[in-house]
Amino acid sequence: MATSEKQVMVVGFDDHEHSTYALEWTLKHFFAPFASNPPFQLVIVHAKPSPPSVPIPEADLKKRAAQVAENVEEICRNQLENEAVVEVMQGDPRNVLCDTVEKHRASVLVVGSHGYGAIKRAVLGSVSDYCAHHAHCSVMIVKRPKTKH
Repeated sequence: MATSEKQVMVVGFDDHEHSTYALEWTLKHFFAPFASNPPFQLVIVHAKPSPPSVPIPEADLKKRAAQVAENVEEICRNQLENEAVVEVMQGDPRNVLCDTVEKHRASVLVVGSHGYGAIKRAVLGSVSDYCAHHAHCSVMIVKRPKTKH
């Protein structure tokens, strides 16, 4: 009898409104309907960027990891029966997300969208745009709906 291993879904999380929305949307559409047997193993990754010449002390990274895990747990509490893997790494979020996809051989990467315009995107760079072009899996960019005035 062959056993089938679940595919992996990686979700980028950075404690901003857009990534919280993306995580909640993903849980609602991909995990809640399947209750105790979701189609994916969930890996939530937080990249802590830092200036290249100033590495973050290990104690600070562990503290940040605990905070992120607590935030993720709160979001997942009502929608996810199985535990998610939470990883916090230091580095450029674009590279960290793509590296995590490779490490876990993920099938899907989910990222939120800040909703920047072309100029801000050009100046700040877009994590979602970079991942869409460089990740070796399907990339889903979750946009928060705009509210009408």
